[in-house]
Amino acid sequence: MIVRDAYRFLVPLAIVALVAFALKLTVLGLLLSALFAFVAFFFRNPERTIPSDPRAIVSPADGKVVRLERVGNVTKMSIFLSLFNVHVNRSPIAGRVEAVDYRPGKFLVAFNEKASSDNERNIVMVSDGRITIVFTQIAGIVARRIVFWKKVGDSVEKGELVGLIRFGSRVDVLFPAGTEATVAVGDRVKGGSTRIGTIKETNV
Repeated sequence: MIVRDAYRFLVPLAIVALVAFALKLTVLGLLLSALFAFVAFFFRNPERTIPSDPRAIVSPADGKVVRLERVGNVTKMSIFLSLFNVHVNRSPIAGRVEAVDYRPGKFLVAFNEKASSDNERNIVMVSDGRITIVFTQIAGIVARRIVFWKKVGDSVEKGELVGLIRFGSRVDVLFPAGTEATVAVGDRVKGGSTRIGTIKETNV
């Protein structure tokens, strides 16, 4: 399965590749076919099993946890998405989209800590009435397009698709008081299915 955003790239590539083969431009046709396969691979959207535990906070993205630190009264987690990771993003909890704040910026490499504050990014706040989770889609040196399909006021389910970042990126997650992170730096996570945090019993 692939996300709908892929078709704007796949359809033209398929048409041009077919024309190239029809004109006996075999090498060009093969190159375009390889590019078609890569784009389809990049925009893949595999099915995920969403944890049913109401206390579970799930990863908003596939990738590797590269940073986990205390910032004031919250814990900040950074997930790096390589070019080969799945790049669709999912909601960490079920709730209501309370805020969406898009900010233009630079395109530093996504694993650079300054990417959190300097790069183009989209900050999203989701609340379920008990807690509020903030996660940020961050563009990287290759990623030049952040996509977010929801708007303020929309309801989302835990693990529901909400957007994507094209071609290499990073996602930051802030864990507020009343929650705790359950993964460590170096762990690999999968969007929608990996439990990255827990809502403490007093908030359930």
